[in-house]
Amino acid sequence: MPKVVDLRSDTVTRPVAGMRQAIADAVVGDDVFGDDPTVLELEQRVTSLLGTEAAVFVPSGTMGNTVALASITRPGDEVILDRQSHIFNNEVAAVPALCGVQFNALDGADGVITAEQIAPHIRPLNIHQPVSSVITVENTHNRGGGRVFPLEEMRRIKELAGSHNMKVHLDGARLANAVVATGISFETWTACADTVSMCFSKGLGAPMGSIVGGTGATIDTARKKRKQLGGGMRQVGVIAAAAIYALDHHVERLATDHENAVKLAGVIEATEGLELARSVETNMVIFSVDPSLGSLESFLQSLREQNVLAGLSGPLLVRMVTHLDIDSSDIDHVAEVLGSLKPR
Repeated sequence: MPKVVDLRSDTVTRPVAGMRQAIADAVVGDDVFGDDPTVLELEQRVTSLLGTEAAVFVPSGTMGNTVALASITRPGDEVILDRQSHIFNNEVAAVPALCGVQFNALDGADGVITAEQIAPHIRPLNIHQPVSSVITVENTHNRGGGRVFPLEEMRRIKELAGSHNMKVHLDGARLANAVVATGISFETWTACADTVSMCFSKGLGAPMGSIVGGTGATIDTARKKRKQLGGGMRQVGVIAAAAIYALDHHVERLATDHENAVKLAGVIEATEGLELARSVETNMVIFSVDPSLGSLESFLQSLREQNVLAGLSGPLLVRMVTHLDIDSSDIDHVAEVLGSLKPR
């Protein structure tokens, strides 16, 4: 059976043999009671890696962002964020629905909002208005094409937030990609935030799971919020073991994904009717399709018929994401498929 080159997302990876063995060998307990030793090991590992006081393991990135923001806001507060952010577009309005806060969405440049842009939107204390309590940033930025959020801008945002008694939340679902792309440590990035979430189920290749880091008091609250939202887990060391394996084996290899994305971008640039919509910094390639090649759906269907899967980035652009199940020969196959497409 021909291999399917699945570029829809880096969430489609399957656990490698070593990760499956780690899952099978995991020592487990009851995480809600706080006695799953593998979860405790993971949380301690991440605490050291991120430089936070504490961390809590959660089932998903959406829950991670939700419990983090629930822990540093009050109902009626306002959260400032980029209009193209994952929290705003792809998490079913979980934070407004479950935390009772509203969003103030700003138009960043490929996902990057600046301190200068944010400052006029911080509300003065007024009986008629919500309290501006949190600024969120996303690194790397999904709809920004895997863009790395500039470190100096994050520092300026943290300084601005501090001067207004606000918090910063870092949606670091793909933070490891930013670390590998720049050589800047996890701890340096997270020093620019009060809370941070990070996924294991994307480029790091675990089957599920995210983590939230912050102060001890914040994580105590987040742990209770996790339980309130139905995220209390029992013998979940089997999944934590996969996350530990990912940290040990799948961080530095993200550089290969980035190299394959650059190669894929070259293919897109060389294909008539396709045009890169974002510069490629990490593992995402986002491009537009000329109408002469058909609708986006017919374009994606043409790829599917030749065992290449891609997805959409918003309503107008196609996204391809490289990951640990994709190698250079797969990019060669994509080049052949794209080269075979003819105007309609």
